[in-house]
Amino acid sequence: MDRRSFFSLSGASAVALTAQGMLARQTQAATAADAARSSASKPLKVRLGHQVPPPCSDAQFAYVARYGVDGVGASATITDPSRIYATTEEMTQLRERVEKHHMTLDITDSVLLPSSLIDREPHPSIMLARSPQRDRDIESFQNHIRSCAAAGVPVLKYNMSILGVVRSGTTPGRGDALYSTWHLKDGQAADQSLTSAGVVNADAFWERITYFLDRVVPVANEYKVRLACHPQDPGMPPQGYRGVDRVLGTVDGLKKFLSIQESPYHGLNFCQGTVSEDLTDPGTQIFDVIRYFGSRNKIFNVHFRNIRGRRDDFMEVFPDEGSVDFVKALKTYREVGYSGLLMPDHAPRVAGDVQNADLQNFAFAFGHLRGLIQSEQHVV
Repeated sequence: MDRRSFFSLSGASAVALTAQGMLARQTQAATAADAARSSASKPLKVRLGHQVPPPCSDAQFAYVARYGVDGVGASATITDPSRIYATTEEMTQLRERVEKHHMTLDITDSVLLPSSLIDREPHPSIMLARSPQRDRDIESFQNHIRSCAAAGVPVLKYNMSILGVVRSGTTPGRGDALYSTWHLKDGQAADQSLTSAGVVNADAFWERITYFLDRVVPVANEYKVRLACHPQDPGMPPQGYRGVDRVLGTVDGLKKFLSIQESPYHGLNFCQGTVSEDLTDPGTQIFDVIRYFGSRNKIFNVHFRNIRGRRDDFMEVFPDEGSVDFVKALKTYREVGYSGLLMPDHAPRVAGDVQNADLQNFAFAFGHLRGLIQSEQHVV
């Protein structure tokens, strides 16, 4: 073959390869467009929500209703200080008060298993594996499930935490806002003391989780109340932090958690912020995590908050300025058919004006999320 023939053939091959590449890219683009159209054709089922902190007054309910909140999470007032679960009457009164403000009571919290540090927890026996008090506390949790069923409250939220919500400080943010921040290296330098739980390795933590689930999920199945567990905030290194291995601080840990009891009533309070904190690149990874749990109907409620950063190094920011694209996240919830609440969470604070700043910054989040939801409702 002479040089002219060779280069002529090479040129033709290059053109063919270029054409093939263009065709492949066009095919990929068409497939992505078809997927987007298919997702957009599904009805948007999400609603704007908020978790109302105690004392859950009428003024608090009126405040969130003012901004278009559709449903809330709230806790009933327990009238007997010796009892650690709400009765049917107390849950019914709470639901009726919420409905008076033209909202729904979609989820409630247990007095047991909050997201607090174990050293400050008045009822630590479940997480410390201290029987027989552990069994008495689990019985109270079972009674709360029954009260929810009788009062028509569909979801009971809880945490399985020893360390609580761990942060290392604050970072100046937009305007005069302060962003709650976690830098692992700063946290490790500041505090490595053990809690009252002592050393809790992965095996011990899984035993405590399994012991609890084996006793409460069958009751949830019987009474058809969904149990929504909040992930541990934030995830920690495998060797643990302050002696505790946070087994529910990774996506794989949450998958294992859900496999312990196969039940449609065993799932997650999917804190998108916390799960983002567990990822090395939340801006690209969070959507497949939503798809995994959402397609399996394991997302019972969503804390819709944003972070800037990644695992071991992040700050909690306003919803419109973080690492996660909230428009894309909303489309992903639409794609998987999620039909619950999207709740803003952990609003930034302002130094010296905590109460007012909290109300103002949540009002911003309500308006932002409501606008996103209304915009997505027009996508066809």
